[in-house]
Amino acid sequence: MDPQNADSEEEKMLLSHAKTLRLHTGNLVNRSRLKKKCPGSPSEELRDCIQATLSDWFSTTKKSSKDFPDTLNCSIPEATDAITPEEREEVKVSVKLFLCESGQSSIRDAVEMACQTLAVSQLDSVIIAPPGPLEGDSQSLAHLQPAWEDLEALVRSQQIAAIGTSDLDKDLLEQLYNWAQVKPSSNQVNLASCCVMPPDLTAFAKEFDIQLLTHNDPKELMSAATFQEAVKEGTQDLNIANWRLEWVLRYSVIVKSRGIIKSKGYLVSARKASP
Repeated sequence: MDPQNADSEEEKMLLSHAKTLRLHTGNLVNRSRLKKKCPGSPSEELRDCIQATLSDWFSTTKKSSKDFPDTLNCSIPEATDAITPEEREEVKVSVKLFLCESGQSSIRDAVEMACQTLAVSQLDSVIIAPPGPLEGDSQSLAHLQPAWEDLEALVRSQQIAAIGTSDLDKDLLEQLYNWAQVKPSSNQVNLASCCVMPPDLTAFAKEFDIQLLTHNDPKELMSAATFQEAVKEGTQDLNIANWRLEWVLRYSVIVKSRGIIKSKGYLVSARKASP
């Protein structure tokens, strides 16, 4: 068997044995393979990142035929920029967490993986994008509460300093604010859906010191089909099992004094769908 086919067989074996896939793209600011590209949207950027990271990881990782772990940790060590203790005070670590499905441990897992990857004990801010409501339903406070309670617990354990929301109108933001023990410090508004901030939202945010931010993320950051395609392209395997995205965490490390992005990247967690 030629080496290329042997590698392909190894990849298939690794993927068929694994139940969980954890992926870190590394610092996209320094990663030459991805830096040259100008993706048209956050979804395209994420797809390129998943495909390239899997491809690089499978081509550089030494595999042992005896070792088929339940969790595949795909990361490019030389592309990862951990934060040193000396520079921690000078940078701000901001995170947006996209939950693709409701899971009790997803938020804690994502935050712990981010802290571990970046070598920090606390994230400065985490904005949550929970999974959308079922078709026909509208987003409600009850829909947000489980995720918010998980975030509040992480604030109390000092793993997160400030927590925020995305795409809440004034009424829902007010309901969350009145109910929450740890108040939202920010709310992201999608400029595609409103070119001007709604006056009632602006007034409420100003009164209660909530920062209004803008973003251009789609409602669904990545569909199941697109994720499946990215994995197939990254592993050059057209017959892999059905993987489901659990969550996607996008981080940026900003130098406070200069306002520049020192590093940014994605952490991704996926689980094999039950047959």
